[in-house]
Amino acid sequence: MKAIIIAAGSSSRLKNFTESSPKGLLEINGQTIIQRQIEYLRNNGINDIVIVTGPNADCFDFKDITYVHDHDYEQHDVLGSLMAAKNHMNDGFIMLYSDIVFDESILKSILNFKGKIGIAVDMDWKKKYEKRTEHPITEADNVLIQSGKITHTKKFIPEINSGVIGEFMPLMILSSSGANIFVKMFEKLEKTHKGKFHEMPSLKKAVLTDMFQELIDSQIIVSPIIISGKWYEIDTPQDLEMVKKKIN
Repeated sequence: MKAIIIAAGSSSRLKNFTESSPKGLLEINGQTIIQRQIEYLRNNGINDIVIVTGPNADCFDFKDITYVHDHDYEQHDVLGSLMAAKNHMNDGFIMLYSDIVFDESILKSILNFKGKIGIAVDMDWKKKYEKRTEHPITEADNVLIQSGKITHTKKFIPEINSGVIGEFMPLMILSSSGANIFVKMFEKLEKTHKGKFHEMPSLKKAVLTDMFQELIDSQIIVSPIIISGKWYEIDTPQDLEMVKKKIN
C-alpha cells in the first residue's frame, strides 16, 4: 500500500502563517502536521509515501519520500492536485490531506477496509463546529448515507427525513481495481466533460466530493468507513489555536 499526501494548496486563510511555508509544515506542539502523518503511516507498514507539492515546494526535506510537484496548482483544486500523482496509483493507495491531525486508530480502521473505494466518514461531526466561527458548519463536506450506502456527497447537506448525514474526513483508500476505476473515469472526464461539474463551475475546480458524486451517479460504490476518534482539519488561525490545545 502506498500513501499520497496532498500538500499543494495555497492556504489563503492561513496566509500569515503560510506565506513562506506550506500548511502541512505548520508545527503542532513540537511536530509538524506531515511529520505526524508520516510517523503514523510508517508505524502501520506504509513506507512508500508520495507528497504532492505546490507553492514553497522547496521547503520539504523529508527523507525517503517521493515528491510530485503540481505545476498547475493555481489552475485547479484538490482533485487536480491528486491526479498530478496518478502515475503512482497503480497498486492502490491511501490518500490524505496535509492539513489533518488525527488519532492513529483512525488510520488503522481505514487500512482494514477490504472494498474498492472507501472514504472516512465521521458521524459525530457537528460538535466540532460549535466554536468554529471562522469555518462554519455550512462549509462541511457532507455525506448522505441511505440503507448503508453513500448516495450523495456535497458541501453541507441539511437535515432530511431519510438517511443519515456524516462528514467526509479527508482520508480515502482505493484498492488497485478501485484506483484503476478512479483514474480511468477522471481521464475520460478530462477528454469529454464541459461546463459545470456537480458543485463546481468546472472539472478543473472540482474537489473530491464532486468526484465521489460522479462515481456514485455512474453506479460505482463509494463505501463509507465510519471512523471514531479525534481528528481536526486546520483551515484557519482559529483552527490552529484550537488544535494546539487539544493535541499532545
